[in-house]
Amino acid sequence: MPSLNLADRTISTQNAAFVMSIVNADNDSFFAKSRGGFRLAKKHIDEGADIIDVGGESTRPGSRYIDAKEEIKRVVPVIKKIRRYSDIPISVDTRKYDVMSAAFDAGADILNDVSAMEDDPRLIKFSAQQKIPVILMHKKGIPAIMQNETNYSDVFKEVSGYLEARAEIALQNGISSDKIIVDPGIGFGKNTEQNAVLIKKSGELCQRKYMVLMALSRKSFFGAVCGREVGDRLWGTIAADVYSILNGVSMVRVHDTAAAVDSVKVIKEILDAGS
Repeated sequence: MPSLNLADRTISTQNAAFVMSIVNADNDSFFAKSRGGFRLAKKHIDEGADIIDVGGESTRPGSRYIDAKEEIKRVVPVIKKIRRYSDIPISVDTRKYDVMSAAFDAGADILNDVSAMEDDPRLIKFSAQQKIPVILMHKKGIPAIMQNETNYSDVFKEVSGYLEARAEIALQNGISSDKIIVDPGIGFGKNTEQNAVLIKKSGELCQRKYMVLMALSRKSFFGAVCGREVGDRLWGTIAADVYSILNGVSMVRVHDTAAAVDSVKVIKEILDAGS
């Protein structure tokens, strides 16, 4: 049964993995139905999400970064409204100290950083001091040009090695191993075959030292494999999420909460049968 230590409590799920549901408080996310605020968050909560992930800066391929003030203006009101409705854990998809600090003050619990705390190293000390979990993601380059940066000699070895190195820096600065989650960054500077390798070996990342998050939902990988537009990629997403969970992944980041919750319930029931 997966569990995660937050600053003030431990959360767990009776299912096969945590379901982290996406709320993009911007107008530039690649899946339009992920854009929204409290109303979307409430829908996810009511459908059984374990964690709500709020972001105010799109990191889709080709996107441009925004400044911290604008990002704070987008995410903090959403976090405050969620917190008035529910005590559900809230993660914040940001790479900026100022944003995470404001979000934490508003009630956020988890840092989800696509730069693995490289873009703003102040986040390392902050996360250690506040005792919050951190999600460290691998990417190559910046979103505006990252799909031009897909050269690897061994994609799994390089991605896993990078994440292990970033986790080691977190450990050296006082972030405990039980608060480190790694994400291979599917679609962030990887081609179709490289993404497939990372999904296939997802449970082996960092020698299984840390919890693994897979953020696969509706990504271009499924468009390349299935020939589907973003609105028709749910089935492929569920297949890849299930495969990842059976390989040891403990958290999936999703757009489609009800479908994801059903899938993790079914996996758990099957795995427990006859035991």
